[in-house]
Amino acid sequence: MIEYQNIFTQVQVHAPAYVGTPMKPGLGSRLWGVTSEQKPWHIHLLGRIGDAQVGPIYLGGYGIASIICGIIAIQIMGWNMLASVDFSPIEMIKQLPWLALEPPSPAWGLSIPPLNEGGWWLMAGFFLTLSILLWWARMYRRARALGMGTHIAWAFASAIWLYLVLGFFRPLLMGNWGEAVPFGIFPHLDWTAAFSIRYGNLFYNPFHMLSIAFLYGSALVFAMHAATILAVSRFGGERELEQIVDRGTASERAALFWRWTMGFNATMESIHRWAWWFAVLTPLTGGIGILLTGTVVDNWYLWAVKHGVAPSYPQVFPPVLDPAAMTGVAQ
Repeated sequence: MIEYQNIFTQVQVHAPAYVGTPMKPGLGSRLWGVTSEQKPWHIHLLGRIGDAQVGPIYLGGYGIASIICGIIAIQIMGWNMLASVDFSPIEMIKQLPWLALEPPSPAWGLSIPPLNEGGWWLMAGFFLTLSILLWWARMYRRARALGMGTHIAWAFASAIWLYLVLGFFRPLLMGNWGEAVPFGIFPHLDWTAAFSIRYGNLFYNPFHMLSIAFLYGSALVFAMHAATILAVSRFGGERELEQIVDRGTASERAALFWRWTMGFNATMESIHRWAWWFAVLTPLTGGIGILLTGTVVDNWYLWAVKHGVAPSYPQVFPPVLDPAAMTGVAQ
């Protein structure tokens, strides 16, 4: 029945603000105006898609340093893009998807070029990388402070790996910063297309194949899990605590559904392991594929033909003979 198709949030829970578990001694206080003593606030619209409570927010030294470095990086990118349109705010808004901060030309190698010839790109990349790494350290330390596992930090590290391969590790191995990705929306997409064409089509890169498989697999696993819980929410399937403590009909029906339809059912724990690994392996394998491109393999199509992954092009025309290799021809 249509009334049971609860795809959108229909009930919003209202409860007193909860400041979280008490902090251990010596870990410092929550910073930036929201402390463990101050009450968090609620936003009704957030309650439509999740928990309406905002805060308490813990930034700490790493968080504040990360935000400062991130602001510096975005400022460098923004001002360079604004300068490229003669400091016209209107033109910047109109052309923003096409504007870019380009890396140095290959002629500069791994040296530090003048600011207007790629130096700004290096500076922006330095502060952006520092911001990301500091944010990772903040996430890791917050998880340890709460006695949690560090799964979220390591999942984030997988994405950082791909970012570092594109902007640091591979340019370093190739010997010039010009191999890196420009900062910009369409320019970085153009770089991706040109990169694939230059190295014989990334579709034939086996690690790219794995990355796409894990990407689509992540979407499938996430959708399957979400749909299953929504499908049994009429029996309290979203109330995980009660489902763990009591023998309810929601979890049992969900498990039976998948055994009926697929023959196999993930557990409440294993479905999250499946989702974690699929998501983490997407940028991990993608980064390996990018790192091998140009450093180990120059043409992925020829590599695929050599290893029997792809067929060679059919001989439509007769082969062309090299006159210099022919015998009996007057020199």
